[in-house]
Amino acid sequence: MPIAFFIRGTSFSTTSLPNVNPYFITGLADAESSFSFSVIKSKENIVGWSVRPSFAIELNDRDIHLLNLLKSFFGVGSLRINKKNGSVIYSVQSVKDLVNVIIPHFDKYLLVTNKKADFLLFKSIIDLICKKEHLTITGLTKIVNIKASMNKGLSSELYKSFPNVIPIERPKVELTKS
Repeated sequence: MPIAFFIRGTSFSTTSLPNVNPYFITGLADAESSFSFSVIKSKENIVGWSVRPSFAIELNDRDIHLLNLLKSFFGVGSLRINKKNGSVIYSVQSVKDLVNVIIPHFDKYLLVTNKKADFLLFKSIIDLICKKEHLTITGLTKIVNIKASMNKGLSSELYKSFPNVIPIERPKVELTKS
């Protein structure tokens, strides 16, 4: 079922998308997105932990049209409604989709805020996952060290479980003059 939305006073449906400027998508992501990982205990994994990546944007449900636009633009991901706070979340959690769609977009249309540092760290963890390093204690420790430098850092559970964490240095992001 097509969803209707407005862009610059014009009505569209998701079956007939207008040309969306990819820099608009990057700007929205710079302001509202998160590049993150969950590291959770898992009996299914030989190292006892599972690593789950996520690119997400959460907006008030009145802006669902923007998230539908993102989903259509990228052609991957899903929308989830958070009834507790009246928000909608667009997220991409598939490693394949992150590698083939999300990362190439932000490599081509660069983030300009400190979000870029999280993206670069995110990308390095995705690289470790693609090399299957998350399936070894050494690789998992590398991932936790990188995660410690991202977003809000580590949970108290992860600090307790990985007491020798050494956060890596966050990449420096400087605004360039055009």
